[in-house]
Amino acid sequence: MAFNHYAKIKRILDDQPPGWTIRRIDVPTRATNFRGETVVFPHYYRIYDVNNTPIKYCKFQQIEQLAHILRLPVEALPIVES
Repeated sequence: MAFNHYAKIKRILDDQPPGWTIRRIDVPTRATNFRGETVVFPHYYRIYDVNNTPIKYCKFQQIEQLAHILRLPVEALPIVES
């Protein structure tokens, strides 16, 4: 079975108290997909805990993937302006 970073983020968030937030960081980033191809994104997202501290391993590129794994619409995610 392939590693799923978004499933790991979900497990981490399940252990977090309510109040975590997501910020979009407008800095280009790269990721390798399951086929081994490198994909370039113009931005990435980072999740912060209730104390405004970045949560380890909670950096990702595709907000739709996170929403899917959390079973929420993108509009329901706590995205804040940077």
